[in-house]
Amino acid sequence: MALFIIALIVFIIVDLIIRFVAKKLREKKIRQEREEALKESLKLDFSREAKTLKRAEVENPKARILCVDDEPVVLDSFRKILVLDGYSVDTVENGKEALGLIQNHSYDFVFTDLKMPEMDGVEVTKAVKHIRPDIDVVIITGYATVETAVECMKYGAMDYVQKPFTEDELLEFTKKLLIKRQERIRKTLQPKVHIAHLEETMEAATPEFLIPGGVFISEGHCWLNINDEGIAKVGIDDFAKKLIGKIDAIEFPNLGMIVKKGQPLFTIKQQNRQITFNSPVSGKVVDINNPLRHNIELLDFTPYDRNWICRIDTEELDNEVKLLKIGKAAVEFYQKDIERFLQLKKKIKTGEEGYKLNGHIYIGEMEKLDDVSWERISEEFFEK
Repeated sequence: MALFIIALIVFIIVDLIIRFVAKKLREKKIRQEREEALKESLKLDFSREAKTLKRAEVENPKARILCVDDEPVVLDSFRKILVLDGYSVDTVENGKEALGLIQNHSYDFVFTDLKMPEMDGVEVTKAVKHIRPDIDVVIITGYATVETAVECMKYGAMDYVQKPFTEDELLEFTKKLLIKRQERIRKTLQPKVHIAHLEETMEAATPEFLIPGGVFISEGHCWLNINDEGIAKVGIDDFAKKLIGKIDAIEFPNLGMIVKKGQPLFTIKQQNRQITFNSPVSGKVVDINNPLRHNIELLDFTPYDRNWICRIDTEELDNEVKLLKIGKAAVEFYQKDIERFLQLKKKIKTGEEGYKLNGHIYIGEMEKLDDVSWERISEEFFEK
């Protein structure tokens, strides 16, 4: 038994050593490949695209970055530091060449110096966000121009980095930018709607709006699932949940409450603000969802199925069901409200500057609204 234990320990130690050595060899190989990419970039002729262009591409890059600065030494520093850390990097020495490149290549970031002749960083920022609003712009600035760099953020710049910077500072800064960009992209909703199987609705963060087959949708964005006895489960739908985002509490209706269609039924709360959803049908509240009462986070998985808010014994279903949407009618209703929201979004303050890309909606749009805009959207879409 003792020999077995010793042999096992030796095996584990040898296995760990092999894994460690293999990891180091992989890292060494990757670094050699990236160093080779840096060398090759100096030999290639990109004059057809831009006279000052130097390109270093790595396999499976963390992100694709275009750096613009009229000081070659700064560009060399950017290229070396970022390429060795796994980024593909193009560098040019003026804004005009940068704008030509972004029209023909896909970049995640454009790093632009603030003070450059002919075309400064402010002009580059405005032009990039106009031509390719999906690209994140980062300002390179000195101490004396920090105020102007902050001003660039009003034109859509994501952030700024102050020079001089150390290698570690640039890598940490770029890592944070990448995380922020990935989180924003993850939250992006394509304005598409489709009728889904129930299991598809179990991921509330899917990049589209979902309506389960057989579920009715009210004009105030409640969903209803009605059984053969006329008992309706009622909850908030996917459109409401995704726009509202985080829900801190629900004010449930009282058991036994008699409610008419269009009267207040339940209230969703987010910090000190709230939205009251009106009942989509008339009847008597016969049940409330206690598991949801004790675990609001269940709505983050799906607002449908078992995460209903209350059950209503309907009284005038034959007449009121005609005003509800189901199937293709529900999809068309969603599409109209998505278009209305996108139009309204242009007129009011919604979310951070980086979230205002055309044609997109983001999970939790309402979380960053001012109180006036919150009330306006609540009245337009939910409190009816």
